[in-house]
Amino acid sequence: MHVFSNLFERIASLENLYLSFNKFKKGKRDKPDAQLFERFFDKAFIYDSYSCRLNKGTHRAVDRLEKFTRIVSQNYTRPCLALKCDIKKFFASVDHQILIQLINKKVRNKDILWLVKEIIQSFNSRGKADIGLPLGNLTSQLFANIYLDELDQFIKHKLKIKYYLRYGDDFIILDTDKNKLEKIILQLSDFLPSNLKLTLHPSKIIIRKLRQGIDFLGYIVLPHYRVLRTKTKKRMMRRLNQTNLPSYLGLIKHCDSYRLKKQLINKVRI
Repeated sequence: MHVFSNLFERIASLENLYLSFNKFKKGKRDKPDAQLFERFFDKAFIYDSYSCRLNKGTHRAVDRLEKFTRIVSQNYTRPCLALKCDIKKFFASVDHQILIQLINKKVRNKDILWLVKEIIQSFNSRGKADIGLPLGNLTSQLFANIYLDELDQFIKHKLKIKYYLRYGDDFIILDTDKNKLEKIILQLSDFLPSNLKLTLHPSKIIIRKLRQGIDFLGYIVLPHYRVLRTKTKKRMMRRLNQTNLPSYLGLIKHCDSYRLKKQLINKVRI
């Protein structure tokens, strides 16, 4: 395990020093200070954690899911089941003390630890001073990966689950055995509150067959192909105009979309 020290001077000398969560907006993900801070932890994360990491975007995650379905189903010749879950009110439920303890395991420099603690404790949720991270904030995304890495490690190394991937607080486990997946739900329901003070969202625990379609990150993965989620498609058609057409065409190129592409182009021409 890597332990980091003597880093405060490197971080403190950088412009835009995470002075507060609120100063980090969209478009800063490529800044040197943001990249440096993230790289302290990135190598420790599992391969199949996909949110807010270099070359680990939504399309990479969906590609990986599709690859997993081919392996588990043996090229679609046997059943494949997906357990899909997410964490109930994740960002509002992050425990500051647990997060700080997790960071303490990797960073020993007292100045950096002081700075990180100031950042974490600058926000509170549900009227409690020691709980919660702000939604949509860059540092919150990094802290989320640090926090949920405990879940990743538990699933990969304690439960020995091979076909698992996570994007933010949404995650999927693939297997051929429904009973095994149901047992995993019970194990997760015990692990999360005991170790991270989190719970699974009860209405978002879903076991679904591959042939029914696995809904993940805006796409539906099926045997041999994927399509855009119906809800995403309807929203796209409502908002479509000449300006955003290129962006939408770029989005749908990651799925089977020949007919949808024609519909979008024809609608703009009208």
